[in-house]
Amino acid sequence: MPGRRGGRRRGAARFAPVEKPRNMKKTLRRLWNFFAQEKKALITVSGFVIADALVSLLIPYFIGLAVNQIGMRTGAVNFPILIKILLVLGLFYMMDGLLTLLQGWIMASSGQKIVMSLRKSMFLKLQKLPIAFFDRNHHGDIMSRLTNDIENIDVTISQSTVELMNDMIMIVGSLALMIWISPLLTLASLIMVPLVFILTKTIASRTTRLFVDQQRELGTLNGQIEESVQGLNVIKAFSHENEAIRDFSAINKRLTDVGMKAQVWSGYMMPLMNVINNLGFTAVASVGGFLAVKGMITVGMIASFLTYSRQFSRPLNDVASIFNTLQSAVAGAERVFEILDEREEPDDRTNAKGISVFKGRIVFDDVSFGYTSDHPILKHVSFRVNPGESIALVGPTGAGKTTIINLLTRFYDSDSGTILADGVDITDYRRSEYRGLFGIVLQDTYLFHGSFLENLRYGKLDATEEEVINAARTADADSFIRKTEKGYHSVLQGNGDNLSEGQKQLLTIARAFLSDPAVLILDEATSHVDTQTEQKIQKGMARLMKGRTSFIIAHRLSTIKNADKILVVEDGEIAEQGTHQELLKKHGIYYEMFMDQFSG
Repeated sequence: MPGRRGGRRRGAARFAPVEKPRNMKKTLRRLWNFFAQEKKALITVSGFVIADALVSLLIPYFIGLAVNQIGMRTGAVNFPILIKILLVLGLFYMMDGLLTLLQGWIMASSGQKIVMSLRKSMFLKLQKLPIAFFDRNHHGDIMSRLTNDIENIDVTISQSTVELMNDMIMIVGSLALMIWISPLLTLASLIMVPLVFILTKTIASRTTRLFVDQQRELGTLNGQIEESVQGLNVIKAFSHENEAIRDFSAINKRLTDVGMKAQVWSGYMMPLMNVINNLGFTAVASVGGFLAVKGMITVGMIASFLTYSRQFSRPLNDVASIFNTLQSAVAGAERVFEILDEREEPDDRTNAKGISVFKGRIVFDDVSFGYTSDHPILKHVSFRVNPGESIALVGPTGAGKTTIINLLTRFYDSDSGTILADGVDITDYRRSEYRGLFGIVLQDTYLFHGSFLENLRYGKLDATEEEVINAARTADADSFIRKTEKGYHSVLQGNGDNLSEGQKQLLTIARAFLSDPAVLILDEATSHVDTQTEQKIQKGMARLMKGRTSFIIAHRLSTIKNADKILVVEDGEIAEQGTHQELLKKHGIYYEMFMDQFSG
């Protein structure tokens, strides 16, 4: 049979829940901008699709001619003409296979290039977005858009687009040729079309709801599995293995039940569709036989018509499934374009300044800021930092300590007030050069898959191996690195999952040492380190902070007693400031915090 695409599509794919696009026309127009990059390939494929469809439409006609070479009454066969027709049919089938192969090869190549361009555009966009975007969006959702949604677009480009083009040509072409052969037979064939739509609507009304329930139960099961795996130590510690198994079994049973119902109902589709198609086939054969007896049509033309009716009904059944896939891809494209439309960090001012020498004088002058307009975080904050001073920020969680650092590093821009660096408004500097002044060690460590050497060199890409080793020694990380199988060339797994939290923190501190920053920021940098290791790190940090402006965020007050100035942040304001001894003498907020920690 010609028209080899599709065959039997799974009923589950036809009725699987689809996220509908909000503005399909607009999204398709934007997708075309990426498609246009492969315009020549797409035009070539379109030509192949049209040629392939024409070949497929010619095949049934020649089948009818072949049948007509057999005399139904005499039994005589016109072999010379029959052989020629069979050779032509063989050529058509070879062309059909070759054109199909070329379409698949070109679309697979072009589809990957289009998706590569789309994926690259999105990744480049992510590098230009402000930190605020990542603070208000789940990282898992961003990753899903970059992977799953773009992959969904790729499947549609590579498969469904060509199938849809071919099916539409086959539907129109087959119907036209059916009418040309016999309007009466065409009418008999089309009687079954309403039954197809009634069947599809009836089954879809049940299966769509069941597949939605199945996806919900699957999400519940995945969540239960994730919790059980991550909390396995807790489960075993409290001997709750049986309860975990019972919860899993209950969810698994619900998923099995709803999945079985969904598959059973969707499984009805193809058998019932075949029944309807066979009824249509019977109606056409009956009417055709009657017309043949009356001499109004040849047997060969009946054979051609039956093949055309198959070519007409098959793509008609497939279009709904393809359209579902297309809708899902367009909805995914909308999610990708949402990120591409996000506002980027503003460009540097036209007269932005470079930085040749930076002393480290920082001034906050009446700075206010809120992540949202109705919820201010910092309120009229003012303080001065002289070059080389170490400034500690202390206060309760949520008071605004990290927000001060975010404003200082220009991860956010203040709503009002001015931040000066060496007497210049920080918005007057080139952002990339300004941020290059800072070395930051966060409470949450970040390491990537690579060797110790590569992870440490991230702080200074052109650092020699000797410089890396010296930085590791300063951070007291050299000893445990050398104990690994390949030393500095040993590869870390994931985010350093084969290291302790303390060891990971030591590596990030060593990375900061290597970057040799003008301004050092330590945000709870020793929070995951034991007391003995902390004492060693304090000596290294003291050497690093010497001559540099440093900001230290800490809840453990023992780590900031030697700071040149301590700022006590409370409810978005600088409640107190001074040295450790000065603040203790005030018997204020800092005094109470210190006594709470060291009253024993």
